[in-house]
Amino acid sequence: MGIRIKHAGLLTTVQDRGRPGYRQQGIIAGGAMDDFALRAANLLVGNEAGAAVLEATLIGPKLIFEQDALIAICGGNLSPAVQGTAVPLWRPVYIKAGNELSFGACQAGARAYIAAAGGIDVPLVMGSRSTYTRAAIGGFAGRALRAGDVLAIGEGASETLFYWEQEAEDRQDDAPFFATSWSIGSEGRPFYRKNPVIRFVPGRHFDAFTEGSRKHFLQSDFRISSQSDRMGYRLEGPRLGTAAALEPISEAVSMGTIQVPAGGSPIILMADHQTIGGYPKIAQVATVDLPLLAQVKPGETIRFQQITRQKSEELYIKHELQMQRLSMFIEIRYREER
Repeated sequence: MGIRIKHAGLLTTVQDRGRPGYRQQGIIAGGAMDDFALRAANLLVGNEAGAAVLEATLIGPKLIFEQDALIAICGGNLSPAVQGTAVPLWRPVYIKAGNELSFGACQAGARAYIAAAGGIDVPLVMGSRSTYTRAAIGGFAGRALRAGDVLAIGEGASETLFYWEQEAEDRQDDAPFFATSWSIGSEGRPFYRKNPVIRFVPGRHFDAFTEGSRKHFLQSDFRISSQSDRMGYRLEGPRLGTAAALEPISEAVSMGTIQVPAGGSPIILMADHQTIGGYPKIAQVATVDLPLLAQVKPGETIRFQQITRQKSEELYIKHELQMQRLSMFIEIRYREER
């Protein structure tokens, strides 16, 4: 019983908020590329915000639900449908056993997050259920999902799930799923869009780059290369360089660190980035804009906007307060419906 993978899509993995605290042993943090979408999807189904979900990239999977389940799909719009009927995003959806959740064209964004009440029940590895495919750690057998895999669903948030089970019985119809009339509106979530402007604070080597390179970085469009993945986004655009040869000692990096190797093409480190880096760091993406970046597809462009460290911190605090309000909003809506 659980979720059977009929077709895995392009890249579908189990992800949570990662496994921080092991970098000194060379273990990356990893976790979901779009942390906001993961947390929102979990809150909608009554899970803790960091519970394990499915992360589907560009081409979504086909999933057979072998048991009734309360789910929510957040993040990019990969055209989800149950038995051919479109499923709304950003809201709780109760899907009945035996039905198929499939995905079609990628209409917006790049990654969808599918949460189920109770979470995806795979073993904890170093405190996390996230999949790190390069090291075959975590998730389902340490790898991306394949056709024929069956994922268990954990014990649901009992009160929330009990309400939905009663609602399904009361309806007495043959519909394969039903959803709430309410959702997380556009004002309560990141403004996913093509070719976004990404805010950054200067990296520790920003001033070491030539004036022309800094000007190009601030004023040019950069295309996300097809060679990009969960480890890093390679950028195509003007070549950047330092005024003098610079060989910094390898040091800690984080998601959103922008390095510039000798070839001059920047790389933005993403969720599965290495623990340390030795290339000059021109910038650090503001944490609040990482979900936007995670939803940019290869071939799309981004442009950078410089902000101060203080502004970045203010935006982050505002973002976390928004998440708290979102949690309260969902809790109130559930109380009203019970």
